[in-house]
Amino acid sequence: MTSKITRRGALAAAAAAGLGVPVAGTAARAAQPALGRRGEGVRIATYNASLNRATAGQLLKDLESGTDAQIRAVAQVIQMNNPDVLLVNEFDFDEEGRGADLFRSNYLEVSQNGCTPVHYPYVYSAPVNTGVPSGLDLDRDGTVGGANDAWGFGEFPGQYGMLLLSRFPILTEQVRTFQNLLWKDMPSNLLPTEFYGEEISAQLRLSSKSHWDVPVQIGTSTLHVLCAHPTPPSFDGPEKRNRRRNNDEIRLWADYLRAGKVSRWIVDDAGVAGGLDTSASFVILGDHNSDPLDGDSWPGAIDQLLKHPRIQDPRPTSTGAVEAATEQGGVNLEHGTDPRYDTADFAENPRPGNLRVDYVLPSKNLKVTDARVFWPKKGEAGSELTGEHPFPTSDHRLVRVDLRITGR
Repeated sequence: MTSKITRRGALAAAAAAGLGVPVAGTAARAAQPALGRRGEGVRIATYNASLNRATAGQLLKDLESGTDAQIRAVAQVIQMNNPDVLLVNEFDFDEEGRGADLFRSNYLEVSQNGCTPVHYPYVYSAPVNTGVPSGLDLDRDGTVGGANDAWGFGEFPGQYGMLLLSRFPILTEQVRTFQNLLWKDMPSNLLPTEFYGEEISAQLRLSSKSHWDVPVQIGTSTLHVLCAHPTPPSFDGPEKRNRRRNNDEIRLWADYLRAGKVSRWIVDDAGVAGGLDTSASFVILGDHNSDPLDGDSWPGAIDQLLKHPRIQDPRPTSTGAVEAATEQGGVNLEHGTDPRYDTADFAENPRPGNLRVDYVLPSKNLKVTDARVFWPKKGEAGSELTGEHPFPTSDHRLVRVDLRITGR
């Protein structure tokens, strides 16, 4: 049986790690980047920065050095885009919160190649399911143990974690996490019970990492930042367990935004049931590993959000993605999604091609003033930070949306 993390326990861990509270030093807003001013708007971004490492503790060592080339390049991308609220996917979690502190002090708050440093006085992170042993044979290979038998694929607990950085206060006491929510509890789920068997199916967690509802105070308004990183819909067999899980991880937020019975099945790690108030403002962030038309997703998976009645799709674009798709050719030329919306350059072989998988999706009661994918064309500023495989930063691109928040 799995243990249940209570909200009190999660908050105590966050407090011990200094998460979601101001840190020592200036909280002043950094100067605006060369990408353009945005008046009194708020810039929200998501970035799968590939700040994961093969062994536990290695990321901390790289962060301590202050000289790691990949982390410096990631920090420069963030400095050039200068978001006010940023979700970083694939940032290895550590219980003490040292990684977040070192990332800020040794990289983000240090000029990278002449860029203006950025300061985030508020941070939130929490445990994730990746690498946490289940004690069960989840991949049905006859043995127990290893990355495939963790609640979420990972070589060690916390690998591929999440980190939320903010210039605005995080209302830590109001955060809701859904790390332990069971897949079977979702009505009409796609759980392949025949593959797992009844005993395992009864214990499987829905979220491959975690799902977080993190309220951020912006002036007199509260913005609910909904963070997640659903599993890739691949690396499975004919049972399509990862495709099914990806779909249902995405569906969790779709149900969470609906009132009454539809969201009643959702119970957070503190035992509180139900979804988000229908009047709340929110933005969904993360690498959802799902393109609307291409790749291996379960049919209609990301449309559960893109076509949701409470969500608007700003459709961020870039010119670099179009250039890359044209130059790489191959399956990119067969894709249904317009390449200007692509957010990731997947270099696997065989290649799935470039896909739109990273999203910033605001509620319809917010005004969008700009939306972009940071994917410069060759020769443009920052193009050396995206590049080609092996990438100097990540195979994903930072996605950002500028919003006007009532009450700011």
